[in-house]
Amino acid sequence: MAAKRRRYTASERRRVLADAKKLGAAEAARRHGVPESCVSRWKHKAAGRLPKGKSTTGKEKSTGSEGRGTRSRQASKAAASEAITAAGSLELDGTVTADRERASRKRSRVARAYTPSERAQALELAAKVGVVKAADQLGMSRFSLWDWKRKVKKASAGQGDAPTAGASVSEIEAQRDQEILGEWHRHPGLGPSQVRNQLRRKGVKVAVHTVRRVMEEDGYRPPKVDRKEHTQTYEAVRPNHRWHLDFVQRHINRTSTFTLILIDDYSRFVVGHGVDEAERADMVLATFERAVEQHGRPERVMHDKGSAFWSWRGISRFTALLTELDIDQEVAEHKEWNGKVEVFNANLHKEFFDVQRFYDVSEMKRRLAVHLHWYNHARTHHSLGGLLVPADRYYGRVEEVLARIEAGAGRDLSDLLDLRERCLELFKVVSHAGVPEVWLLGQKLLELGSPPGGRGGS
Repeated sequence: MAAKRRRYTASERRRVLADAKKLGAAEAARRHGVPESCVSRWKHKAAGRLPKGKSTTGKEKSTGSEGRGTRSRQASKAAASEAITAAGSLELDGTVTADRERASRKRSRVARAYTPSERAQALELAAKVGVVKAADQLGMSRFSLWDWKRKVKKASAGQGDAPTAGASVSEIEAQRDQEILGEWHRHPGLGPSQVRNQLRRKGVKVAVHTVRRVMEEDGYRPPKVDRKEHTQTYEAVRPNHRWHLDFVQRHINRTSTFTLILIDDYSRFVVGHGVDEAERADMVLATFERAVEQHGRPERVMHDKGSAFWSWRGISRFTALLTELDIDQEVAEHKEWNGKVEVFNANLHKEFFDVQRFYDVSEMKRRLAVHLHWYNHARTHHSLGGLLVPADRYYGRVEEVLARIEAGAGRDLSDLLDLRERCLELFKVVSHAGVPEVWLLGQKLLELGSPPGGRGGS
């Protein structure tokens, strides 16, 4: 950031020039802490001469070189002294001071955007007192007023939009508040920052504190959360690199339910879920196999050694299934290791179970499927930058979505490909460097033959 230039008063300049007359420009500059170039420029102005490179009138150009060649040093000093005296008298008169203050205000003016109503009021004042006086009274640029006048004239001839046309500030704020409350009422479990991210994805830019203020005026009360700071984090490097598994317990009309959640570490995409009355291995196996069939085989899974996943005597059925599919199994000794699914479960309570009422377990299952689809394809995620949803990252469409949002097409992203029924390549045969390869569930099974001059493998 560039340093702010210092400005000197008329009295400071007079003192510096008085010392420059006695001691010289360099010594006066050092004594007063002023750049030597400034002192030299002030001396030239006081003497009625300009330094090299400055524009002059035609008369000065024709006579300047000859005058400088014949003018003596004593005459220059005398002229400088007279100019200093004249400048001092002008400063005492007050006219130069007023001009400098006006110029200083203009230089320090910060550009701002004006509403259509403010532009209309400024043009009305300019029509009465003139553009220059109106600009001085309103503290705005006269060039802006002239530009608005030209645009109004063109708009009257049908050659563009008038700068005074548009919604008022109150109408814009009312529309903004309606957007905020509409998004919050559709999903009451979202907080201010999450509502802000949902609006940003639709192309509506608003600050978090504005969203919080509007929501609090409508009855929102922030929840009390006990947060524990931690610095150790990790993340998978690709989809299906690691899946997290965990149960969510909830009572639905005195019926205890256990919801199994399978979430992808890389994208936070929910690859599968199931609901049962207890933590049973049958439901875990059925849900996991269904997720593998739909989304492919993960490289590893992580769980908390629950009774449905782990057996303290012998090998559990889930472990046997992972061994058969050649999937690594990771056990979370601390809940922070399985933190991504733990955070998801907390949000599931806040955004789904705490804001909806269910008549029975069947209705809860139907609504849960709808909520998880909305989570995967429409709910923005803080860990993904605030604009992306889990499906964007899981299916590798991040660049496409960000480009569409940046281009202004983010308000309606419903035309994006719905990937719920996407057909995955579970089995394929490819040729790599002339060697046929057989792949199953994303895992290379074997290579057939060998390329010319090379060795085959299996």
